[in-house]
Amino acid sequence: MLRKKQLLLLLLWTAIALMLRFANLDSKPLWTDEFSTLVFSLGNSFRGVPIDRAIDLSTLLEPLQWSPDADTTDVLRNLLLESNHPPVYFILAHWWMRLFGPSGDSLVWIARSLPALLGVISVPAIYFLGKFAFNSSLVGQCAAAMMAVSPYGIYLAQEARHYTLGILLVIASLFCFTLAAKQVKHRDFFPVWTVILWVFFNCFGLAVHYFFTLTLCAEAIALIAVLSQHFNGKLPISNSEFEANKNQPNIWQSQILWRLLAVAIGTVAGGLVWLPVFFSNKYGRELTNWIVSSDNSWLDWISPIFQAVAGWITVISLLPVESPNLPVVIVSIIAMTIYFIWALPLLIGGIKTSLKTEDNRLGTVIFGGFVLAAILLFFSFTYILGIDLTRGARYNFVYFPGIILLLGSALAVIFNTPTVKSQWFNLPIKIAGKKAVLLILLMGFISGVTVNSNLGYRKYYKPDLLVPIIREVSKVPLLIATTQKTHVEIGELMGIGWEWESSATDSVTDVTDVTEVSQKEEVQLSDSPLFLLANHQRKTPELVAATLDKTLSKLQRPLDLWLVNFAAPVNLESQKCQIESRDLPSVDGYEYQVYHCS
Repeated sequence: MLRKKQLLLLLLWTAIALMLRFANLDSKPLWTDEFSTLVFSLGNSFRGVPIDRAIDLSTLLEPLQWSPDADTTDVLRNLLLESNHPPVYFILAHWWMRLFGPSGDSLVWIARSLPALLGVISVPAIYFLGKFAFNSSLVGQCAAAMMAVSPYGIYLAQEARHYTLGILLVIASLFCFTLAAKQVKHRDFFPVWTVILWVFFNCFGLAVHYFFTLTLCAEAIALIAVLSQHFNGKLPISNSEFEANKNQPNIWQSQILWRLLAVAIGTVAGGLVWLPVFFSNKYGRELTNWIVSSDNSWLDWISPIFQAVAGWITVISLLPVESPNLPVVIVSIIAMTIYFIWALPLLIGGIKTSLKTEDNRLGTVIFGGFVLAAILLFFSFTYILGIDLTRGARYNFVYFPGIILLLGSALAVIFNTPTVKSQWFNLPIKIAGKKAVLLILLMGFISGVTVNSNLGYRKYYKPDLLVPIIREVSKVPLLIATTQKTHVEIGELMGIGWEWESSATDSVTDVTDVTEVSQKEEVQLSDSPLFLLANHQRKTPELVAATLDKTLSKLQRPLDLWLVNFAAPVNLESQKCQIESRDLPSVDGYEYQVYHCS
């Protein structure tokens, strides 16, 4: 009966996770990283998009077309030539898309459904890890419930990216790590199959995302802490275990060390495979420049702290702080502040109690050390190497399961406490522990709805806001131009083009081909915009400006020119183009200027 109840509870959390992750799955606009996933997973390339000349909408979006002839060889070739990511997820996504043969209307949903499904699977996975690590079904249930409603987990699951697969592999690696730590505590040998599985999961993780290396380093630091605590007597063993092993401590220690060494060697060998690929990729530095800090201003020193804290907060709560309605934003901030003043002392107290409980202590030490080590690595990269990993909240996937497991242990303690009361500011709120857990999970559920309703963790690029502005301002044919260094800029224009096509109304006709007329090579514009990707790799502003000038000279007038994220100075007087005099709304991800050319 008890086992059936546990199964029903786990099914409930899994159903909630399914609902929160698949709701409104294709309603948010695509952004540049997702376009990378789509193009490479389809077996296509960005290199086919013409640069330095005007192209129509169909040409811009051609890499998003499904081709039944594409195979994994195409995925590997294009990805390794044009991106800085390992290929495993993209191959899996390619196979996933082959199951459906996506068309334009279904492409986004199909691409995002794979990470959403993997996010759902992480709920039962974290349950079994929590139950095993803490010897408690209650901890497993609390961890599963928290994983199901975590707004951060939902945010990652609703993007066509590889992070939910990374989370599953972090959970798998932590399972092997936990098994090894338990065997160390009991002075027993962890089996050879654990070594093999551990190496497999670690190598698999590295083949999904290079930042999985941070997970492995954090595990190593945490394991050293466990070994240190054990040998210092802070993780005592029972008398029977001691009697069984007291005559062969040297044999036990050498066997444990050899097996841990085998895990390390196997993992390093699996990781070294990717070093030539990583260092030979000429796009790697360009694609990661955005996280490199260079000016060492005071803002660079304090912003990582706030960015990191913001990421941690969203693990358990995120109300509509990104709503376009200011009163809603203000109320959300006030409500979240009050909530954390109440909830944080309870959660911190729960973790402290778990640390003092003999059954829970090893699990708390393991995951607490793992999370702290990962945070230390993040700040070391930021402040020592100048690589600010806190700028991308998505990178927290490398230790996100560890946080969920700590929260699960804390919620289990609170659940078993008759009454709880917050210790900060003497808030007069005293309720039963079970109700406190339900309130925390309810806040998580509301926060999950916030995310899938696009009121929290909104996309940085918002073409859905820019396209209506373009339609409103420009009543004549138009050219949208940007400077291009990597496929990121192509993705930025693809976002505009995809949104233009998706939001087409009766007044917007189908995309037509560009037609050359007369000896002057003038281009007849269709009702859809033309696009220009001006090559900026040479970093020569004069050449970029000349490309724009040459393109404009071939286009019929009147014409509106939209410079979007155009990273080069221009002088358009010779083209008789006047800048828009009105102040237009700003749009996240797109800095733009409008010129009317007569």
